[in-house]
Amino acid sequence: MSRRDDDTRDSDHSQWDPLDKHEEPVVARETPLPWKQIAPLVAMRLAEPINFTLILPFMYKMIEGFGVADTPKDISYYSSLLFVSLSISQTATVMYWGRLSDRIGRRPVLIAGLIGTLAVSVLFGVCKSFTMALLVRLAAGVFAGNAAVMKSAMAEIADDTNRSRMMALLPLTWNFGSMVGSGVGGVFANPAQQFPGVFGDSKLFIYFPYLLPCLIGSTVAAFGLIAAIFNFRETLVRPVQSAEEPVCEQPAAAGCSTERTPLLVQPAATSVAPAKQNSMRSLLTPLVLRVMATNAIMCFAYNMCDQLYPIFAATDPRDGGLGLDPRSIGISLGIEGIVVVYIQLVVYPRLERKYGVLYCYRRGLSFAIPYLVSMPFLSVIALHLQNQAGTSAASMLAEKIAMWAILMSLMTMRITSSVMAFTSINMMITNMAPTRADLGFMNGTQQLAMSVVRIFAPIVSGSLWSWSIKHSFPFPFNSHLVWMLSTVLIAIVLKLSYRIPDSVNKFAADQPKPAACAEESDNDDETIQDRD
Repeated sequence: MSRRDDDTRDSDHSQWDPLDKHEEPVVARETPLPWKQIAPLVAMRLAEPINFTLILPFMYKMIEGFGVADTPKDISYYSSLLFVSLSISQTATVMYWGRLSDRIGRRPVLIAGLIGTLAVSVLFGVCKSFTMALLVRLAAGVFAGNAAVMKSAMAEIADDTNRSRMMALLPLTWNFGSMVGSGVGGVFANPAQQFPGVFGDSKLFIYFPYLLPCLIGSTVAAFGLIAAIFNFRETLVRPVQSAEEPVCEQPAAAGCSTERTPLLVQPAATSVAPAKQNSMRSLLTPLVLRVMATNAIMCFAYNMCDQLYPIFAATDPRDGGLGLDPRSIGISLGIEGIVVVYIQLVVYPRLERKYGVLYCYRRGLSFAIPYLVSMPFLSVIALHLQNQAGTSAASMLAEKIAMWAILMSLMTMRITSSVMAFTSINMMITNMAPTRADLGFMNGTQQLAMSVVRIFAPIVSGSLWSWSIKHSFPFPFNSHLVWMLSTVLIAIVLKLSYRIPDSVNKFAADQPKPAACAEESDNDDETIQDRD
């Protein structure tokens, strides 16, 4: 019997037959995480959420200082415009960055994005008018395409045994960076007033009260840039076949050796080279579009409330808010970082490996509903505290502790939901890419859909919030309106998620698929999905 027959026989016996009662499937041990590649990616990823969220705690006061809002109730409208400006430019460029990374590699695209992030972060800190801040946010969106590229790079260095844990690191970094960014923005905004002993005589920080947190954010981007240049190796690697040599996987065994064939075969040389990519039409299958639709609706609901929270927290309790100052808002957002690390690194990977990505997605959506319904009721406690000003200190302290305990419980529920839902949707999109050469397109398309949603979500939430608190409408058209609308959207997504098949739990690019049956199988899959 030939060696090829032996290999075929061994390969056949290695496959587990579910009808064979005497054999059990072999559970592969998890491959150790390649931290030499992961650490630079995490450092690069950290720059975007910190610079994106550090403006949230002082956004209300910053716009108030610009003098563009006629009344405090109009500030939410102008803050939504700042958020939308970034999403507009990101939508126009994110697909370009994804496809460009598929051609020239992930590393140069990531470096370009970090350079832009570093520059616009500093510029935002010196804005003295709403127009200038709007233009800087537009520029920031141009360089906000690194998220899709990093997902592709992370998927390329992972395998089936550690993919869930590795893909969870990116949303973990985003959530942790968001908490840190919010804390930095709240603590270090207007340092001349918050820390008069240190910055009270600084003319620079008196004239530019929001420059210090932006400088801290740009420093994080600079560390990410250094990691990208000196520590990160290109992940889009393709074998390059010499034109002078015949194509032969096993020269000696197959009988196609030449006079120049070495006795000891060396590994093939690798370099960045364009790989064959599927067409857009073949990639956007009914299943992909279905998952993208649930992603877009979910992102819309989450973004409405995420962008509204700092405005809601800063609004006077008499208008349905919490009446918190920028520092308290930053603390309320930053304290979640303690929880997110445990959920992302411990809880989520265990649930995903045991139940699958789709199960985690549905559970994450379920956690969001009680958070969204309960959050606006906190304004009742905040209003009671405001009305009790001047009463006994012990009574006020007890009520304030109770309000913060409830607030932190709801924020913990929010971050749990966000981690599970967004990590799962990221993995589902990655799993549906038919080849590794299409990862950039798939993740870029997802990022494009999310960017489009982020254009409208802040406008809708900001406009509805201003409208609802200006008029004395009954529940749910009062200050609860945006929160209730988000609850309805999440409930719709949860129902739609039950139409997604379990096939999204597997990484399609690594699944064996006979070439002769590929086209027929694709057609069959589309027929089944349409029937569903």
